[in-house]
Amino acid sequence: MKVVIAIDSFKGSVSSMEGSNEIELGIKEVYPNAEIASFPIADGGEGTVEALVYATGGQLQSVKVKGSLLEPVQATYGITGNGKTAVIEVAAACGLPLVPEARRNPLLTTTRGVGELIAHAIEQGCREFIIGLGGSATNDAGVGMLQALGYRFKDEEGNEVGPGGNALSNIQSSGKIAKVKYR
Repeated sequence: MKVVIAIDSFKGSVSSMEGSNEIELGIKEVYPNAEIASFPIADGGEGTVEALVYATGGQLQSVKVKGSLLEPVQATYGITGNGKTAVIEVAAACGLPLVPEARRNPLLTTTRGVGELIAHAIEQGCREFIIGLGGSATNDAGVGMLQALGYRFKDEEGNEVGPGGNALSNIQSSGKIAKVKYR
C-alpha cells in the first residue's frame, strides 16, 4: 500500500510535520509494510516556512528581533535550498500570539522585526523573498518593516514618526537614508 500524507497545521496545536508524523505512526500500526511519503503543506500562514524549507532542502535561521511592542523576540525564518530565497512569516516577528491580550492595540504595534528578519536574510545572501502575511498583530502598513530597512518617515516638522499604526496619519514625507546591516 502507498500512502501520501499532506496536511496543513492545526493552528496553535500541531504543526504540519508533527501531524504527518503521528498519522504515519497510526498507519504503520495497521499497515506495517505501507510505503509512506509525507509532505508538509501550508496556506501562507503558520507552517509556511517549515513546509518550504523542508520541500527545498533548505535551512532554518533563528534571530533575535524587535517584536510588535519593540520587545526582543526570537524569530525563525527559512532559506530555501537555493540559498537565495528567504521565507518569512510575519507572525514570527509580530504575530498576535506574541502580544498579551491586554496589550493588543494595532495603533501601537509595529512590523519592525520583519524588516530586521529581511536585513538578516540579505546579509545571508538572499535576494528573493516569500513573505507570509497571516497572523499579524500589526496594522502599520509595513512602515516599521521599512524603517528597519533604512527608510525614514517624517512628520510635518521633519521629525521621524514613531512606531505603530497611530503614526501613519502623521507621515508627510519619506526616503531611504542609509544601507542597513543587521545589528
